Amino acid sequence: MIYWYLFLAFFIPGILGYGGGPASIPLVEKEVVDRYSWMTTQEFGEVLALGNALPGPIATKMAGYIGYAEGGILGASVALFASVAPSLILMVLLMVTLLKYKDSPKVKNITKLVRPVIAVLLGAMTLQFFMTSIDSSGTIQTIVLVVLSYWLLEIRKVHPALVILMALVYGAVSGIV
Repeated sequence: MIYWYLFLAFFIPGILGYGGGPASIPLVEKEVVDRYSWMTTQEFGEVLALGNALPGPIATKMAGYIGYAEGGILGASVALFASVAPSLILMVLLMVTLLKYKDSPKVKNITKLVRPVIAVLLGAMTLQFFMTSIDSSGTIQTIVLVVLSYWLLEIRKVHPALVILMALVYGAVSGIV
């Protein structure tokens, strides 16, 4: 039964996560944390951070890791397939449809109107991670890390993987002291 649940946990976000892997992350979190309780929000955030530090699409890396953690190699295979299958199926169907109606104003509006929804999903997840960080690391440390990360990413244009790596090192060192 775990394989069926792994399939559903990654197939459904794959269908509904319009806008790519990052758009499906809040949906995956809902399935993995809230529905199936395979991990806590903090654990999910750690997996997300590690996945972002590695090259390649985030959703498939998370599917592979979570699938393996819950069902071994077969679980990883099922979760990976489930995360990729909706994209493959929908890509073929949508491309046929979009090519047929590509000049329609309704088709153009679909893309415009779904972007705010994706922004809200990502914002809600960010707020949830922020509140979890405050609970586990404290308000001052969380605010310092948010401001420093923003400065490194947006002002200094440091690669996100390096910022995540710096946070991991800081977390390891501050845990020792």
